[in-house]
Amino acid sequence: MLNAIDRFVVRMGQGIMAHRWLTVILSILLVGWFAYGARYLGFSTDYRVYFGPENPQLKAFDQVQNVYNKNDITMVVIEPPGDTTFNRETLSLVDTFTERAWGLPYVIRIDSVTNFQHTEAEGDDLKVADLVDNPAGLTDAELAAIRAVAINEPLLAGRLSSRDGRVLAVAVTHQYLGKSSMEVTEAVAATRQLRDELLAEYPEHRIYLSGSNMMSNTFAEASMADIQSLYPLMYGLLIVVVYLFLRSVTATAATVVIIVFSTVGAMGLAGYLGISLTSPSAISPIVITTLAVADSVHILVSLFALMREGKSKQEAMVESLRLNFMPVFLTSITTALGLLSINFADSPPLHDLGNISAMGSILAWLLSITLLPALIAIFPVKVPARKGSFMAARMMALGEWTVRNKRPVFWSSALISAALMAMIPLNEANDKFVHYFDERIQFRNDSDFMADNITGLYTMEFSLPAKNGVADPAYLAQLDAFKNWWYENPKVMHVSSVSDIFKRLNKNLHGDDPEWYRLPTERDMAAQYLLLYEFSLPFGLDLNNSINLDKTASRFIVTFEHLKSRETRETLFSGQQWLRDNAPDLAATGVSPAVMFAFIAERNFSSMAVGIPLALLGISVILVLALRSLKFGLVSLVPNLFPMGMAFGLWAIYNGEVNFTMSFSMGVMLGIIVDDTIHFMSKYLRARREQNISPEEAVVHTFRTVGPALLVTSLTLALGFLVLCYSAFYPTASMSLLTVMGIACALITDFLLLPVVLLWADREKASEQTMETACESSAS
Repeated sequence: MLNAIDRFVVRMGQGIMAHRWLTVILSILLVGWFAYGARYLGFSTDYRVYFGPENPQLKAFDQVQNVYNKNDITMVVIEPPGDTTFNRETLSLVDTFTERAWGLPYVIRIDSVTNFQHTEAEGDDLKVADLVDNPAGLTDAELAAIRAVAINEPLLAGRLSSRDGRVLAVAVTHQYLGKSSMEVTEAVAATRQLRDELLAEYPEHRIYLSGSNMMSNTFAEASMADIQSLYPLMYGLLIVVVYLFLRSVTATAATVVIIVFSTVGAMGLAGYLGISLTSPSAISPIVITTLAVADSVHILVSLFALMREGKSKQEAMVESLRLNFMPVFLTSITTALGLLSINFADSPPLHDLGNISAMGSILAWLLSITLLPALIAIFPVKVPARKGSFMAARMMALGEWTVRNKRPVFWSSALISAALMAMIPLNEANDKFVHYFDERIQFRNDSDFMADNITGLYTMEFSLPAKNGVADPAYLAQLDAFKNWWYENPKVMHVSSVSDIFKRLNKNLHGDDPEWYRLPTERDMAAQYLLLYEFSLPFGLDLNNSINLDKTASRFIVTFEHLKSRETRETLFSGQQWLRDNAPDLAATGVSPAVMFAFIAERNFSSMAVGIPLALLGISVILVLALRSLKFGLVSLVPNLFPMGMAFGLWAIYNGEVNFTMSFSMGVMLGIIVDDTIHFMSKYLRARREQNISPEEAVVHTFRTVGPALLVTSLTLALGFLVLCYSAFYPTASMSLLTVMGIACALITDFLLLPVVLLWADREKASEQTMETACESSAS
């Protein structure tokens, strides 16, 4: 006898089949309205979007940025054809770039060797002028003198000049208005155009572009590269797999329509919500696609099985909807819940990815139970008249083998699962944010060249307070000691401190005597030095990027070669501890993009440690209510939890380093894993309740009926994410590979461990039924 839900689904299915064209038209109108919102979508090119507004590292960084000039910099690294940059042609190139760069969008400052404000004594006066003037007319002696200054000046060597004089750099600082998401892209495009123009004039030179501006823009470019190269491959593979399984052009075409409508509709809704795409959220179409395929395949597999049994297409579709309505509904709801749990993560792009994918999951469910049946009703569907299939037979054989060997299967599965989960603590949040991009991305290659030859992209900034003013000799001595301590670290490439400016000025105002290259001992004299120097600086090269307006704090910047996240955290803590121990009045927090990225993975996983249990609790409650059994709701925890733990254990063996996007894998894996569990358990319980067969028979029946669909949907999901493993954006590639591991573990768990657990959990009820049957037989 049909229950209320079954009766509703039957009436709904009959109505859709009878009004197929109306259903199609309404679906097109609804999805079209949703899709219209896609025009509001855009790519965010600001790396700051990866950090939530309450992120402590971002807040600390913004506080420092608000005190000094913004630090959105493009580093233009110039390599000459020979062994030295200190020749007329190369210095002319640097000088030309420095001058023309003022025409780039949003530029507020340009620093280079040629416009460096060199100071020297001129009688009793201080002469401040560009280090290089008219480079084409320099004599050999002047070139040698310029080189000597550049490779020995603390503010230049290791930042704008390599210490061996082979490479030079120009630092272009931008300050954006924040009115458009295209500002960074505009600045980067103009910088590249200027680079190309100068390379045409100086063809034997090479120019490399790095810095935070290039990094921000590369996040968006990496996403676009994936969309252009990986998405077509992924869609092609999925279509082939679906066709090979369904063996029906019509059914495959209908599935593609559901995929496209679900994806386009969800992306349009994202546009209405004002979501800006980023590298993580740009993969949401692939997540939606795999989920839409899973929904459609389950309905179509049942449809074909029923048609082979002799039912008409209309009868088979209505019955398929009845059989799959609750499982597909539950999988969509629980998948959405798993995806929405990602909102607990600290990184907003992961929120966007989870929310867009969740909307797509619900839309895919809605379309699979309305538009899909209507399309099948409209188009001709031919199903080979055969009673079984090779895959169903293989699945049934696997079910029988599992039942026969339930004890060894259970213990071997449990031991392997436990061994893998024991590896989880070996994972650590430890990566390099520059290496988020592989060698196919020019930014990665240019940044590696810069780090290998002149300076790094990894920095730590401190705004160090000076209670008696920055000209206080005691304060300057502490700055100098802090700088010297940093240089003991072999990974430090450069330290920028105003103490070096005071040393140089002290030497200049003592007749350029090298013996006076030391800190001034009198505060008033040091203050006069600073005032005299500031009055001599030209527009755009003031000290506002190093000293605050009221002269009560200075900016201290340490530049490193490539650092992993763990090294960054340890180095940061060491620096902050040195200040507390040796200069407590200067105690400050280190900030920078490198520092923010060093903590992002830890913060995301800590946040998801709350989100995943809550999502799992919600999913368990839904399953208890849907399955109408507390016992089976609790049983579902085993196949829902184990695969995720096993996947992270496998990752510890394979790599052991996790990044911030991998917290998204937890939500995705939870949603996908629950899908398989729901389909297996719902079919098992339906067989037990409606056909009144034994647990062993129900397990074999479930393998035969739902096993092929589970295998194909899992393969489809794995293929979708496997394609993303070739992404040039490493967080996407690693997250996808981890998800593939989770899907594989889920399939193995559902085919081996779950059936055995169901048999044991159902043993008591089965025994009672056997006794009742025996008593009835005796009485008769």
